[in-house]
Amino acid sequence: MNILYLCHRFPFPPKRGGKIRPFNMIRHLSAAGHRVTVCSLVRAEDEGVEGQGIAPHCEAFEMARVHNPVQFLRMIVRLPLTTPSSMGYFYSPALRARVDTLLASRRWDLIFVHCSSVAQYVEHVQDIPKILDFGDMDSQKWLEYANYKPFPLSLGYRLEGYKMLAAEKRLARRFDICTATTRAEWETLDGYGTGAATDWFPNGVDAEFFSPGEQPYDADTVSFIGRMDYYPNQECMARFCADVWPLLRAQRPAMKLLIIGADPSPQMRQLGELPGVTVTGSVPDVRPYVRQSAVMVAPLAIARGTQNKILEAMAMGVPVVTSSCAAGGVDAEDGAHLLVADTPQEIVAAILRVAGDAQERERLARAGRERMLSHHAWPRSMQRLDGIIARLVDPSGTKHNTKQEAGVA
Repeated sequence: MNILYLCHRFPFPPKRGGKIRPFNMIRHLSAAGHRVTVCSLVRAEDEGVEGQGIAPHCEAFEMARVHNPVQFLRMIVRLPLTTPSSMGYFYSPALRARVDTLLASRRWDLIFVHCSSVAQYVEHVQDIPKILDFGDMDSQKWLEYANYKPFPLSLGYRLEGYKMLAAEKRLARRFDICTATTRAEWETLDGYGTGAATDWFPNGVDAEFFSPGEQPYDADTVSFIGRMDYYPNQECMARFCADVWPLLRAQRPAMKLLIIGADPSPQMRQLGELPGVTVTGSVPDVRPYVRQSAVMVAPLAIARGTQNKILEAMAMGVPVVTSSCAAGGVDAEDGAHLLVADTPQEIVAAILRVAGDAQERERLARAGRERMLSHHAWPRSMQRLDGIIARLVDPSGTKHNTKQEAGVA
């Protein structure tokens, strides 16, 4: 099939959450013999240069360069409108023109969109089968932000959340099938009651790349992975260092915390001044840092969709202590494959349970990796994607009636 694939971040190299999922889809579809043309935005010259590496994984690609000051203005213009400001951040007249040219230049068997913010480029198309992979339901993320931000920022996030919610419902009606990353996100999407066909397929993890190390771990080291310019990660680590870290150090004074992630804000860098805490900033490879730790913590209070950091740590054989909401995005069981803890006291107890018992750590390490291999391998996820596409379009390009055939496995 000829597939036009749109995504909000250029999907190569797949080094962050917003790029990993689309890249693996594109690579899979191309390997299956489909002719995939990728369209997306780049925000810096080096991103455009690095992005050229996607060439072996697709038939063609289109990049539209945007500049953040201009995109922020596009967001501001939409503040008094019903259109979400997020749509402005991901809008480019150049990309619009290129997509329109591509639509007019050849016959397309399928349009696949990853992320609602770029659905605006093709929502008007009616004669080509279309799938919208929401991934996460962004409206719910903005509404959660509103609970953590001070006024008047809280009001702005709440307004954006309601505007995005209306947009998500409208877009769901304009696509043939809409998907999400987790069962919980799918339930949110299906709960909109739009009548659209919906389904979900999970994120995977490259278990060969994220494999256990051969060097011994340090029983007194705890790690956290994640971009440190991302608010949910910042909120998580600020709260962890304020509420959990003193309690943990009081019981185990030798404990060390590694906060591993690119672009830490000044507030996050200040955490490195606390006893035992190191803020690494960007590192060439996160694996050696995580592998040396007794446990990886992810006690996120704001967590939509799948947390790739959890998948990667478990694949490396590093036990995970996470919050209830973050655990909801991973197909794993509390106590069997990871540990779920929410209060500071629960988090401390879970960390000490792993750090203080080598046999328990080994049990969780093995069980966690086995669960990733069986439930979060990309081939398994892509089988679900193939089934979703087959429900809409058969190999001859014939469109099916998704309203009659829709169903969730």
